[in-house]
Amino acid sequence: MNIQDRIREQVTANPVVLYMKGTPQFPQCGFSSSAVQTLKACGVKDFLAVNVLADEELRQGIKTYANWPTIPQLYIKGEFIGGNDIMREMRKSGELQELLKSVGVIA
Repeated sequence: MNIQDRIREQVTANPVVLYMKGTPQFPQCGFSSSAVQTLKACGVKDFLAVNVLADEELRQGIKTYANWPTIPQLYIKGEFIGGNDIMREMRKSGELQELLKSVGVIA
C-alpha cells in the first residue's frame, strides 16, 4: 500500500484524524499542542492522532494528500478541514462544534 492509500484509509476509517508533530500527550510543536487543545475544548474525547515525526514518508505524503504545506492537519469524516489557525477560527465561530455534532463525534 502506498502512502496516499494509507492516508486515505486512515482518514476514511476514523471520524476524526489529526496529523500532528508528536502525540496528544507529548506534542512536539506549539501548533500541534494548540490543535489538540482545540479538539478537547470542543468535547472530542477520542480521535486518531498520527505522529508525522515517526514516519518521514508520511510527513511528506500528508502535505501532498491535502495539498496543504503545514502540520497539523485535521480531517473529519474523510474531509480535510485545515490546520491550527482554521481550527481555532472555526471553534471561535462555533462552526467546528457544529461539524463535530453533525458527524456524531460530540453531543
